Amino acid sequence: MRQKPIHPAMQPFLDGQVILLNKPLHWTSFDAVKKVRILTGVSKVGHAGTLDPLATGLLIICTGSFTKRINTFMAQVKEYTGSFTLGATTPTYDLESTPENFREYQQLTEAQIREATKTFTGEIFQTPPIHSAIKKDGKPAYLAARKGEDIQLDPRKITIEQFDIPRIELPIVDFRVICSTGTYIRTLASDFGAHLGTGAYLSKLCRTRIGDFSLEQSMEIDAFAAKVQDMKAAYQ
Repeated sequence: MRQKPIHPAMQPFLDGQVILLNKPLHWTSFDAVKKVRILTGVSKVGHAGTLDPLATGLLIICTGSFTKRINTFMAQVKEYTGSFTLGATTPTYDLESTPENFREYQQLTEAQIREATKTFTGEIFQTPPIHSAIKKDGKPAYLAARKGEDIQLDPRKITIEQFDIPRIELPIVDFRVICSTGTYIRTLASDFGAHLGTGAYLSKLCRTRIGDFSLEQSMEIDAFAAKVQDMKAAYQ
């Protein structure tokens, strides 16, 4: 894609910048990339790690020559917080689909729930959800899943460094996870529920850290838009 002329004040973004955004709920990661392209006029823009539409939190956006750093950022350790809902499952492992297969969960104790985290701490194998962008036979798996096709994805080795449960208010279980790249928190929710015998799905998710970058350093989309306007207005 050939770069069209841009406002002179946007030259830093054309040269290369790292932008830390707090992705809004219901936005796709590409929505955020598209917004940065529109605001800055820079066509070479990418993100370092997809967040699902129902997730919020830290999204690293790279522009210009800094897009070469995307793979480096993607390889960094991630931290997430959020909630699992016990007592049901969903086909997508989150609230993109409707809860089903309801089961009793009241019999679980806090001790049982906290003890279960040990099963999912350290190096483990995890199978990505079929409703994901993982390629199968050259096509994103979710396309086949939406058609009802029977597809099988291979388990992958991941590392979960920490898996904490700060609050339990059944059926809601709040969590904090520090994990390697390639970890699907949706799958963790499903596997956690299966281990407990109640089923579970991911009901809330926020990415709070990627490597040395934290959510506290990020900007809301509106704040970034205002910054861009100020840069243009201040240009002499």
